[in-house]
Amino acid sequence: MSVKTILIVDDEPVNLTLLTSLLRPEYLVRAASSGEAALRAAVSEPRPDLLLLDVMMPGMDGYAVLAQLRENPATRDIPVIFLTALSGAEDEERGMQLGAADYITKPIKPTVLQVRVRTQLEASQVRHLLQDQNAILEAEVARRMAENDLTQTVTIRALAHLAETRDSDTGNHINRTQEYVHVLALRLQQHPRFSAFLTPHNIDLLTKMAPLHDIGKVGIPDSILHKPGPLTAAEWEIMRTHAKLGSDAIEQAEADTHAEQPLGFLSIAKEIAHWHHERWDGGGYPDSLAGDAIPISARIMAVADVFDALISPRVYKPAMLFAEARDIITAARGKQFDPDVTDALLTGFDDFIAIAERYRDK
Repeated sequence: MSVKTILIVDDEPVNLTLLTSLLRPEYLVRAASSGEAALRAAVSEPRPDLLLLDVMMPGMDGYAVLAQLRENPATRDIPVIFLTALSGAEDEERGMQLGAADYITKPIKPTVLQVRVRTQLEASQVRHLLQDQNAILEAEVARRMAENDLTQTVTIRALAHLAETRDSDTGNHINRTQEYVHVLALRLQQHPRFSAFLTPHNIDLLTKMAPLHDIGKVGIPDSILHKPGPLTAAEWEIMRTHAKLGSDAIEQAEADTHAEQPLGFLSIAKEIAHWHHERWDGGGYPDSLAGDAIPISARIMAVADVFDALISPRVYKPAMLFAEARDIITAARGKQFDPDVTDALLTGFDDFIAIAERYRDK
């Protein structure tokens, strides 16, 4: 164990000599004869582990020194024991209010001094140990949270890519729609209709979960999923089931974990998968929801998904020009799409073009 350093502050040379002689056999002792000198010594090496501070000094008294020590982050945690001839209760109370660790009255009793000093140094060591342990614990919690977050993200992407292997048309669709959703959510964050839901946490979840919107297509037969021409009415009914298939699969995964309460990130994933084909006017599927009855997450996903479908080539159609897609989205405002979500796309439309170009399918 290293030798502890004690800084003695007193304007009387006799007191400095006496206190040094009492403590030096066990501690490294430094001395300062004024408040100003004490403040300089407190931040110079070797840094003191404890201050013995006289109260009554000319110029800057002990109270003023302690106040400045507590204001400086580098010295605020150094324990201070006041040494004073003042014995009134109000003097002791004032010192404690300023943050003194202890209060010893003069004349100094050697045994009392040594016990008080040892007690404060041991208490300080325990505090530092607890601070170190808390720092280690916080670092471990942060590491595990980051690891959990990464695991969650990798799992989501793996599931999304699994769906992608079934649908050769998707390509970079999940990357583009994820970026569209993120931009839309940020633009709507301050809107009074959306601000309560679009917290930074929910925006993060919404962005992460966006790739799962078509996870239900894993359950659609290849003959329908890859059909180069228009679907028949019967085939279209089967295709429409992918929305519920997706949310059912996520819900089953949630049930398999035996969670005591719904997991927030899976709740948003289920909303996106289940309702991203609903329409603002109630003409969508699978539940014919209308207006604000459609979850915000699904309304945002709907605009992002349709925009990308319009500008992307499919086995049954060529890619549409950006201007044409913009016109179709505009015409669907208040019919297929939430008007405010539509406006968020149309405002700064070039940002969405840039995302589409960045993740263009090869």
